[in-house]
Amino acid sequence: MAEIHKETEHTRIENVGEALTRAEQFIEDNQKILTYIVIGIVVVIGGFYGYKKLYLAPLEKEAHNQMFVAEQYFEKDSFNLALHGDGNNWGFLKIIDEYGLTKASNLAHYYAGISFLHVGQFQNAIDELKSFHSGDKLVSPIADGALGDAYLELHNKEKALSYYLKAAKKNENDFTSPIYLMRAGSVSEELGNYKQALELYQQIQEKYPRSYEGRQIEKYVTRVQILQKNKK
Repeated sequence: MAEIHKETEHTRIENVGEALTRAEQFIEDNQKILTYIVIGIVVVIGGFYGYKKLYLAPLEKEAHNQMFVAEQYFEKDSFNLALHGDGNNWGFLKIIDEYGLTKASNLAHYYAGISFLHVGQFQNAIDELKSFHSGDKLVSPIADGALGDAYLELHNKEKALSYYLKAAKKNENDFTSPIYLMRAGSVSEELGNYKQALELYQQIQEKYPRSYEGRQIEKYVTRVQILQKNKK
């Protein structure tokens, strides 16, 4: 057995040595190609770094500067000026077109979506808000909730409900969650789904009793319970 073990160990060592020899031979035979590959990787990494620092960073700053006036119009509820500009300053739509690769452009999609919602262009609001992506704990659920509002205005209650539920569950908190649970409950009532509406209202009652919605939720719970009984 000892001899077999020694023989096996010797065979393994020979195999390792043979593999190393083959690897060395491969590197020697393909040295030029491998050098080009390494240089290529270095160029790509260097190019990406240069792109971010020398091109994208200044573009980002420029985009934010351009957006300053549009944001002021937005805060003053001058939504058409915020969207289209005032002749001297760009609106959010122009910023999206000119700075599509930037974070500022992404944020402009959000502003544009909310602005379109306020001026009654609901499909445009949906298009813009769907182009917006954010992990922000406050803005992200508001964007989903605004999508729910836009779909509700277009009489698509099922879609509205799905976005209200999404907004309520995303980054659960005492501010946005009860707002969208309430809206989801209201739409559920309109769809005749009183069981779901009751569950949503009770979530507000249990989780967010100190919120504005929580302080008045009892009457909604009572109403839906009555509607449930009458439906039977």
